[in-house]
Amino acid sequence: MRRIIITGGAGFIGSNLVHHWCETYPDDYVVVLDALTYAGNLNNLSSLKDRDNFLFVKGDICDRESIDHLLQSHQIDTVAHLAAESHVDRSILGPGAFVQTNVVGTFTLLESFRNYWLSKDKPDHYRFLHVSTDEVYGSLEPEDSAFTETTPYAPNSPYSASKAGSDHLARAYYHTYGMPTIITNCSNNYGPYHFPEKLIPLMCINILLGKPLPVYGDGLNVRDWLYVEDHCRALDTVIQKGLPGETYNIGGNNEVKNIDLVGMLCELMDELAPDLPVKPAKQLITFVKDRPGHDRRYAIDASKIRNQLGWQPQETVREGLRKTILWYLHNQNWWQPLLSPDYQKYYSQVYG
Repeated sequence: MRRIIITGGAGFIGSNLVHHWCETYPDDYVVVLDALTYAGNLNNLSSLKDRDNFLFVKGDICDRESIDHLLQSHQIDTVAHLAAESHVDRSILGPGAFVQTNVVGTFTLLESFRNYWLSKDKPDHYRFLHVSTDEVYGSLEPEDSAFTETTPYAPNSPYSASKAGSDHLARAYYHTYGMPTIITNCSNNYGPYHFPEKLIPLMCINILLGKPLPVYGDGLNVRDWLYVEDHCRALDTVIQKGLPGETYNIGGNNEVKNIDLVGMLCELMDELAPDLPVKPAKQLITFVKDRPGHDRRYAIDASKIRNQLGWQPQETVREGLRKTILWYLHNQNWWQPLLSPDYQKYYSQVYG
């Protein structure tokens, strides 16, 4: 039985992990810490609020006093750290928030957990899981081998640079203090509760609204797509079986060009969504100016976590997209309020 705190647990991956954990380990005590910034949504956790062993706390990971209090008062033994600013486009518009949350926030959590862990005489079963991204490795050419855990870091955006900095801190706390940190680097996630600015929910919602589908550059950028439930199972596996000080890459084995992904979404929406305003939806595809420093290709070699811990993804990209589209079709009351004036202003800044 664990007593776990999940930072960023009202966000996309975080809330999916919270649901996974509560369903898989109903006797565990789960604390969610989230600042509820633009991408954090308390509605993501509404079905859990009446559980006796679940607690939501609105708070900032940079607030050391609050973190100290949470760890001590709830006798936490496991930290799953997912709180982060995570959108490349927003990091280009305003990098300061990314350095503050991703670097300073991670440092604050590590320091708080280190002192708490020491006060408990360094229990063997304590864990600090730091969840990161494949973007820290930079960009691959079409013929390059996929990223492994030993690929040199070469971040190309303020977002990926801030995540690289936080990874280095987590690694250093293991090697310097012996703290039981574990790092995971995942490929692009998709699935339920995904904020509308990201590629897949953006395309789904714009198709439903009959709006243009903006595709950067020539659309030939390649990403490895990981269904969020597969990712949550991987994080669970790493917490239960992973070794402190190790890094595990988590990928979906689904490399797809952006333009092909959008085409797949259009086909599936034509099939699954009744009464689309524009059909076939592919008529809405619109190429827009590429974003600065746009990495050409990401690909994850997940053989380490498969061979050492026994995890592998279960969803193909087409079936995962089908599930995702059906979720957005059945939960319009979730995403419609998110298309706020602030969101529209951001959308105009990015896509014109």
